[in-house]
Amino acid sequence: MIPEIRRRFNADFTELKYRQFLELLESEAGTRIGFRLCETPVFLPAELVEELVNSALAIIDQLDTPRFHALSDRSIPPEYRAPGEGKHPHFVQIDFALCQNEGGIYPRLIELQGCASLYAYQHLLARCYHETYNLDGLTHLLGGLDEEEYLRMFRQTILNGQDPAEVILMEIEPLGQKTLPDFLLTEKLTGVRSVCISNLKMRGRKLFYHLDGREIEVKRIYNRVIIDELIQRRLTLPFDLRDDLDVEWAGHPNWYFRWSKFSLPYINHPTVPKAWFLDQITEPPADLDNLVLKPLFSFAGSGVKVAPTHFDLATIPEAIRSEYLLQERVEYAPVIDTLDEPSRVEVRIMILWPERGRPIPVTTLARLSKGLMMGVNFNMNKTWVGSSIALFPTDQFPVKGEV
Repeated sequence: MIPEIRRRFNADFTELKYRQFLELLESEAGTRIGFRLCETPVFLPAELVEELVNSALAIIDQLDTPRFHALSDRSIPPEYRAPGEGKHPHFVQIDFALCQNEGGIYPRLIELQGCASLYAYQHLLARCYHETYNLDGLTHLLGGLDEEEYLRMFRQTILNGQDPAEVILMEIEPLGQKTLPDFLLTEKLTGVRSVCISNLKMRGRKLFYHLDGREIEVKRIYNRVIIDELIQRRLTLPFDLRDDLDVEWAGHPNWYFRWSKFSLPYINHPTVPKAWFLDQITEPPADLDNLVLKPLFSFAGSGVKVAPTHFDLATIPEAIRSEYLLQERVEYAPVIDTLDEPSRVEVRIMILWPERGRPIPVTTLARLSKGLMMGVNFNMNKTWVGSSIALFPTDQFPVKGEV
């Protein structure tokens, strides 16, 4: 979307460079990457980056209120309501589709999440794109941050002054997750080790984990557990999330529910499509072709139906209709020129929010697709699709963050 940079990148691209990029990334990550990496980063003009950042912050302002906090109490299932959630989420992810009309390219919100994302991995991903393709004059860091500031803020948000040995990255079987590269890189950057939630021990109000034959008390949890996966696997845990544990949280579980698809009907912003809880719709809309049916909480995007039928709506039991949304359909535009057909793109604004201070947009995650939706099933046998990151000119970016 910066035409001169895109033309130059595409003209210089070779399959050899792409293989070198993959080899460098896996070497630096210390493990294989279990998902498809796109051949290209996304090149965003400064004015679009500014619009994405300002839209993300405006959405946060609407959710960071006592009124919405009270309304979102019902989003948390009683069996997963954990005490000690704090005043705000430590991590916020806001995903925008890039759309297009006669006025140009514009963002539309797809989803938001009050949980952690690939902060360590995306930082490495940007460096590997730079080193392989010689992308001088471009940055992946928002708000004028440099690498030292970004890493300091990342460590501050996760550690909050605690000894890294007493902070854990908590996940379900972390060695088997596709996000393992991020876990390994987080340990390199912060000293925080990944621990399976099933391997923790509880005594009284304290949690412990074992390392090299030693039992170590957990003082703070960098939470990477997705509750939907926890429910899906039906795991028996060594503690109950409802327990009043003597730990701090970096990424408290309650925010996963509060700031989620549940939030969408309460947001009024030009980038946000209209959304309704299914139980609040008395008469099914006539234009179902322009809507999407979504379960509020679903693992890996399962259960989403584009252009649902009246039958789809009618078959959802009354008891769980409040757990579904109808949302205006967003049309991704094919805005990324590739060597064959253009790609569609979704850009995630990734935000850190330390204990004290304000939310700071720090970097991005991008996903490219040549199907109507993101995801592997829509991109079989396609190239120039998959996971990526946005880059933008360092001499044009107008937003300056405060750390």
